[in-house]
Amino acid sequence: MSPKAYSFVRTFPREPPRDLRVDQHYLLCASDGALRLEADGQAWLLPPARAALIEAGRAIRVSIPQPVTTASVLFDPAFVPAPPSALTVFDLSPLARALLHECGSHGTTEEPYAETLFGALAAVTWRLAESPSPVVVPAGRSPELRDAITLTEQRLGEHISFEQIAYAVGLAPRSLARRFEDETGMTWRAVLRRMRVLRAIEELAAGDTPITTVAFGVGYTSLSAFNAAFRQLTGRTPTDYRASFTNG
Repeated sequence: MSPKAYSFVRTFPREPPRDLRVDQHYLLCASDGALRLEADGQAWLLPPARAALIEAGRAIRVSIPQPVTTASVLFDPAFVPAPPSALTVFDLSPLARALLHECGSHGTTEEPYAETLFGALAAVTWRLAESPSPVVVPAGRSPELRDAITLTEQRLGEHISFEQIAYAVGLAPRSLARRFEDETGMTWRAVLRRMRVLRAIEELAAGDTPITTVAFGVGYTSLSAFNAAFRQLTGRTPTDYRASFTNG
């Protein structure tokens, strides 16, 4: 008989995007490095401070921009209720990380005590999943908008302009602005700001690069502007955010 839940740790090299679908509820976390997820025209980054809860049978696209170690749990749908939504990305609390670590030391629910631990982990993370993280970037639907978003991401550290991006994808700036509004509900500048914060999160998760270096590397010329944008989207300063997944 298959276990009601089991935990596993795996290390992956850098990999291009690939589709993933599992037949159990999937709590996906990175214990070192970061993962990128994409589904329904949106994209998320998963450093160690965050997790994704994916409903059984839900298809997602996963990419690994740098080597990563994952610490994940699969739950039998008969063991736990359905997640609050088909896919949710949220910040892990210290309690959730402690339970995740403890479940990893047991591996499966074969022992009664371990079954209680996995049940507690599900209860805590299911509750956290009711408050999704706001740091999400639209992926776009039309080829032109997807190209514009990709090009913007590739040039985050440069002094780029919206007009340059528009002409590079073969659209007039006004036409591209309408695409952003129609397909994402956001302006290009708002998407750019989110991309810069996501790239900064990725850099913060990757090592101990000074925060000023990270800020300039993602395109900010002012540390105060970077801190303000970061705090607006995450609710924390870059220093506090880094501490949230390097401590505990």
